[in-house]
Amino acid sequence: MSRGGRTRLEAPRATGKTVLRAVVVDGIEVYSTKVHCKVTSRFAHNVVTTGAVNHADTAKEVSFDVELPKTAFITNFTLTIDGVTYPGNVKEKEVAKKQYEKAVSQGKTAGLVKASGRKLEKFTVSVNVAAGSKVTFELAYEELLKRHNGKYEMYLKVQPKQLVKHFEITADIFEPQGIRTLDAEASFITNDLLSSALTKSFSGKKGHVSFKPSLEQQRSCPTCTDSLLKGDFIITYDVNRESPANVQIVNGYFVHFFAPQGLPVVPKNVIFVIDVSGSMRGRKMDQTKDALLKILEDVKEDDYLNFILFSGGVTTWKDTLVQATPENIQEARKFVMNIRDQGMTNINDALLRGISMLNKAREEYRVPERSTSIVIMLTDGDANVGESRPEKIQENVRNAIGGKFPLYNLGFGNNLNYNFLERMALENHGLARRIYEDSDANLQLQGFYEEVANPLLTDVEVEYPKNAILDLTRNSYQHFYDGSEIVVAGRLAAEDMNSFKADVKGHGAINDLTFTEEVDVKEMEKALKERDYIFGNYIERLWAYLTIEQLLERRKNAHGEEKENLTAQALDLSLKYHFVTPLTSMVVTKPEDNENKTAIADKPGEGPVDAEVIPSMAYLTNSQPPQTPYYVDGDPHFIIQVPEKDDAICFNIDEDPGTVLRLIQDPVTGLTVNGQIIGEKRSSLDSQTRKTYFGKLGIANAQMDFQIEVTPETITLWHGAAQSTFSWLDTVMVTQDGLSVTINRKKNMVVSFGDGVTFVVVLHQVWKKQPIHHDFLGFYVVDSHRMSAQTHGLLGQFFHPFDFKVSDVHPGSDPTKPDATMVVKNHRLTVTRGSQKDYRKDVSVGTNVACWFVHNNGQGLIDGVHSDYIVPNLF
Repeated sequence: MSRGGRTRLEAPRATGKTVLRAVVVDGIEVYSTKVHCKVTSRFAHNVVTTGAVNHADTAKEVSFDVELPKTAFITNFTLTIDGVTYPGNVKEKEVAKKQYEKAVSQGKTAGLVKASGRKLEKFTVSVNVAAGSKVTFELAYEELLKRHNGKYEMYLKVQPKQLVKHFEITADIFEPQGIRTLDAEASFITNDLLSSALTKSFSGKKGHVSFKPSLEQQRSCPTCTDSLLKGDFIITYDVNRESPANVQIVNGYFVHFFAPQGLPVVPKNVIFVIDVSGSMRGRKMDQTKDALLKILEDVKEDDYLNFILFSGGVTTWKDTLVQATPENIQEARKFVMNIRDQGMTNINDALLRGISMLNKAREEYRVPERSTSIVIMLTDGDANVGESRPEKIQENVRNAIGGKFPLYNLGFGNNLNYNFLERMALENHGLARRIYEDSDANLQLQGFYEEVANPLLTDVEVEYPKNAILDLTRNSYQHFYDGSEIVVAGRLAAEDMNSFKADVKGHGAINDLTFTEEVDVKEMEKALKERDYIFGNYIERLWAYLTIEQLLERRKNAHGEEKENLTAQALDLSLKYHFVTPLTSMVVTKPEDNENKTAIADKPGEGPVDAEVIPSMAYLTNSQPPQTPYYVDGDPHFIIQVPEKDDAICFNIDEDPGTVLRLIQDPVTGLTVNGQIIGEKRSSLDSQTRKTYFGKLGIANAQMDFQIEVTPETITLWHGAAQSTFSWLDTVMVTQDGLSVTINRKKNMVVSFGDGVTFVVVLHQVWKKQPIHHDFLGFYVVDSHRMSAQTHGLLGQFFHPFDFKVSDVHPGSDPTKPDATMVVKNHRLTVTRGSQKDYRKDVSVGTNVACWFVHNNGQGLIDGVHSDYIVPNLF
C-alpha cells in the first residue's frame, strides 16, 4: 500500500511505554495485509488481501500494489468498499481494448498499473475512499512452480510501506510424494528477527510456513514509525524421489512429474558465442569476463569447448573444439582475460561459425559419441553487419542446426531485439534469458550456465498408451538437466480406466534408459480425493496453465492459419479458466464519483512488445455493477443504450407469431435466453401495422442445469428434474447454488446468476376485455459484466463495446421524426429519430427513451440478418 504524506505515531498521553495503536499515513490506516499461498503438487494458488480505513474527514485515494511473478497468471481481483464488492472479469483483449481506448479518447485515464522487473510484474490499483469508509483489495494469481537447481521456489515481494497491525504470510504445501526439504528466508531482516517471527514445519506430505511480525518487529528501529519490511521473502522446498517419476490423477486429468536422481552427467560440447562489439565496453565486458572465468572453473574434464568472439568480424579461440583438460582450461583463462571490445555486431556469421564447428566435430568423431552439444550466445545489441535481417538470420540458424542441439540466447541489457533472440532460441529447442545490467550481471550469467551445466539425459520422450490420453502437453525434450523437472499433463480418454502406464525414454551418458511408472487410477483418485486440504480441480488448472503457456510459446514462431489456431486455443482456455494472459484483460468495475476511471495493466514480454502481441491489462471503469439496460419490450422493440454516447439505438423484429428468437447466448457461462413471439387476439384491419410481442421467455444455464420458463400467467423453474411453478400473484424469492429469482407480485421478476449477471422480466397486463391485445413480457439486461467475450444473440452481441457515428440529420417523412445517416459496423444506414418506453420503474406509464431507429429488422446493425437468430424452440 502506498500514498504520500507524513507518517504519524499515535500514542496515549500517559507516561510509560509508547503503545502503537494505529499507524496512520495521511489519514489512511492499513490495518491488514495478508498473503496466503496454497500449493498442491507444485501448483500455487496465491491470494493477497489488504484492508484499509480512511480516518480523515475527507475522501482519500488509497493504492494497492502487488508484485507477482512474471510466470504467474492473475485469476481474480476484487475491490470491497463498505461491504459492496466490485469483482474483476476476464475478457478477450480486443473487447477490453476498445472500451479502454474509448475512455482514453475522452481523457478519462488513470495511469499505468503494471510494469515489468526482473522476476516480477507490478500490479497497482487506486481507488477513492470516502471519509470513515473501509476498503479491501484482494488479488489472486496462480503459477506452476518450476524446479531449478534442485528446488521449487516461491518468490514473494514484501513492501507494505508502513507499519501494519495484522501482517502475515502463510503457505500451506501439499505434495503427494512427501516433502524432503522446506526453508524460508527474508532479505530484509536479520536471522534473529526472522526466527522470532517465522514458523516453518513439514511432515510427510504437508508443509507449513508462517511469517507474522508484530508491529514492534516491523519497525526499522525501536523508536521509528517506518517499516523495515521491504524486500524478498522466498520459500523453497523439494520433494522425496524414491521413484524418478510420479503420476497423479484427479477428476480425469493427470500430471506426470519426472526428475531422476543419481544419473551420470552426459559430456557436453559447448560453444560460447560472445559479443565483443563497442557497446560491450566497460562494466558489461568486465562482468562477462568474470562470469566466463568462473564458468571455466566448473567445466568438467570430459567436456569439449570453444569461444567465438564477434564484432564486425568473427574470431575463434581454436579452430576446433578442444577437450577441457587442465592445460586447455588454463589457456582458455588467458584467452578470456585478454578479450577486448571492438567494432560492430555480426550475429549471423558468428552463430553459423559455431554451429558449423559443432557439426564438424560430430561428423569427424572429435567428440564422444555419447555427448551432447550446446550453443550459448551472449549479445547486447542488434545485428548491424553482414546479414542483419532478423528473419533471415533465424532461417540460416534453423537450417544450420537442423534440430540437432539447442541454442541459448542471453540478451545483455535493454538495447536489443529480445523478441528476435527469444524466437530464434525457442525454434532451436533452447530458451532466451535477459541479463540485467546490474552489479550482479556476472552472477546472472553464471546462474544460467549452472542450469544447463549437467545434462543427465538427451532426446527425452514421454510415452503413454495409445488412445488413452487426450489434450497432452509437450512430451518431448532435447535435454533433461540435473536439478530440473519435466512436467507433462493431459486428460484421460476414458473415465473407467483402471490402470495407467507412463514410459520415459532417453539417452544417458552410458546407455539408453527407460523409466516406467504404473498407477492404479481408482486407488490414486481415492487417495487424493480424501485430502480435504487440496483444491479438487488443481490438476485440471495445472494442465490448463501449462497448455496456455506452451501455446503462447509456440505462437511466437507461428504464422498465418497456424498462429490463428494457436491464438484461438490459448484464448479459449484463458477465458474458460479466468486467467489474465497476453490474450486477455481483466476489467474491474468500481465507483469513482460518476467519472470513468480507466487504468491499463501490461503483462509485458522482455522486449519491445510485438505488434501482434497486445499486452494484457486490468482496467477500471466506473459505475456500480452496470445499470445501463439492453432490453426488448413492446412490439418487440430492441433498445441498446450506449452510455459513452449518452444515446441509444433501437430496432424491431417483424416475424410471425410462434417464432422463437435467440436473445442471448454465452458458450462460456452456459447462459441462453430465448423469446417466443405472440400476435394479437385478432388481426387489425391494416396488416401493415400488425403488432407482435414476447409472450414466452426461456432462460437457461447449462452449467447449473437450470431452466426458467416465463409466461404472462406462470413462472416455471427446473433444476435438473425438480420443477417448481409460481404465478404472478406470488411474492417470492428463490435462492440456490449462486442463482437468485425474485418475483414481485404482478410487476416483475429479477433473475441473478451470481454477482455480475442480472435480468429483469416485466409483466404487461392489459384490460381483461381488451379486444385486440394479449398480456405480454418485457426483458431487460441490467448487469452483464460477468458474461464472456463470446456472448452473442440479438441483445448479447451488444454487450461488447461498439461505436457508431450519426451525421446529416434532416427532415424525414414524419415531420416530428428527423432522419439521419449512421455509420455502424462499417455499414452506412438511414435511421430515424424516435423514442421507446423503459418500463422498469413504472410498468403502466414507462419512461421515454430517445433512440435512433434502424429499419429493416435491424439490418446493418445486427451481425448477419435477423433470420439467423431464429431457433427451433425455447430451450
